[in-house]
Amino acid sequence: MTEVASLITPLEARPLKNTICLFDVDGTLTLARQAASPEIITLLSALRHKCAIGFVGGSDLIKQQEQLGTPSLPVTALFDFCFAENGLTAYRMGKLLMGNSFIEWLGEEKYQDLVNFCLVYVAGLKLPIKRGTFVEFRNGMINVSPIGRNASIAERNAYETYDKEHNIRRDFVLALKEKFPNNGLTYSIGGKISFDVFPTGWDKTYCLKHLEEEKAVSGVEYTTIHFFGDKTFKGGNDYEIYEDKRTVGHTVGSPEDTIRILKELFEL
Repeated sequence: MTEVASLITPLEARPLKNTICLFDVDGTLTLARQAASPEIITLLSALRHKCAIGFVGGSDLIKQQEQLGTPSLPVTALFDFCFAENGLTAYRMGKLLMGNSFIEWLGEEKYQDLVNFCLVYVAGLKLPIKRGTFVEFRNGMINVSPIGRNASIAERNAYETYDKEHNIRRDFVLALKEKFPNNGLTYSIGGKISFDVFPTGWDKTYCLKHLEEEKAVSGVEYTTIHFFGDKTFKGGNDYEIYEDKRTVGHTVGSPEDTIRILKELFEL
């Protein structure tokens, strides 16, 4: 991956060197848990010749590789900055940066209390269907899914509609906030079937610290940070970075929206 990155124009030599475009993944670059289209991959490659590009998502890098990478190219070679788990796992030009750990921050005892509560709560839910993997441990957070992350694409779509009507995830989050009021945790609904739980401040704005450090690495200062996301409403997992004063936020409804806006902004 380092070899591929070495063929890319250095960040400091891009025509718009002080600009970077950051993208959410599900609903922004791809349909939820599906692979990116050839059209958007081609457009991102063209954009990369003008400015830096990166993605920031709550999922781990394995899932982002499945959606954005190819069998022959790692996702870390296709983007200048790769921020998995909101930037808790971060790559710059194919090289791993310093990370952080949710479980070390919270502690094993509090972590088990949190997970046990989630599993008991899920056990008490009566839903149209349930599958498997209700709590997924990640480096910087846990992901909680009432239906289970093993649901198929069709089942995810059906659950999203059901959840909008019955507010399953919203009520689950409210119960967690009531049970653990002093744990310093943030609950962020994203995607179609789940929500993330992480330390307050470890939302998607966490990745911006890596961009701020770029000036000391290459001399590039990102004075314009475009962020594209679909869950930009309050409580959505794009809200904090969308509202952050350091970014220029763009709300999209689909990958097609993202393509349209990029073409307008950068004359691609």
